[in-house]
Amino acid sequence: MKALAPNWIIENLIDFEYKKYELLAYLQGIKQEFKDEKLYPALSDLIAHYNNLVTIKNNKQQLNESFKKILSKIDVERLKLIYESVEKDTAMISEIESIINFSIPHMENHLKEGKEIYSHIENDMQIEPIGLTPLNTDEGYMFISDGRQKDTHVHQYKITFFEHANESYRGIHTSYITSFAYSYVNTYENIKLQLIKDIPELPIPAVFAISSEKQYPLQESFIPVAKRTLVRFISTLS
Repeated sequence: MKALAPNWIIENLIDFEYKKYELLAYLQGIKQEFKDEKLYPALSDLIAHYNNLVTIKNNKQQLNESFKKILSKIDVERLKLIYESVEKDTAMISEIESIINFSIPHMENHLKEGKEIYSHIENDMQIEPIGLTPLNTDEGYMFISDGRQKDTHVHQYKITFFEHANESYRGIHTSYITSFAYSYVNTYENIKLQLIKDIPELPIPAVFAISSEKQYPLQESFIPVAKRTLVRFISTLS
């Protein structure tokens, strides 16, 4: 996937046709990722670029401040450096605004497609607790599998809380532990008991199995969606 620099809108040549070509090449890569049902990092990257453009459009002052300032003169009496901003070039500002107005709806179309794929994957997932669920569900294991994969992938998870603007959010950190082939011997319950034996730091872990009927790209789609789905599921238990 062709990447866009964080400040692509004001970097290098500021020309509508050039930026249009740059954006469409980037979106072509996004479209191919979505066609292959690969959501990440494409979707999060696209969201970041989209939010950045919307913020700039809604706050024109930020656009002005994005330009470097040049030293205009030195006020010797007040020992002060006086800078002059190059944003006075109204033609350049107009060009950037045209680029932004072109880019936002094109990004919105691809965001809609990405969110539809996300919802489809999420709706296809089933989550079930394995064994008794402890009171503390902030740490434990997630068993990930789908209908066409032979292996079940075990990830240890930990949910964290953080506050922003007087609101609380949940985040999740995971680490891969192992994989196993489900069988009459390797049942979810038996694997849970083995994990308790091998990792004594979690003597009473919460364990959730997350599965789907369809196979999706594991790292790029299934695991990221599973993590967020698990966070929401656990929030309903508390």
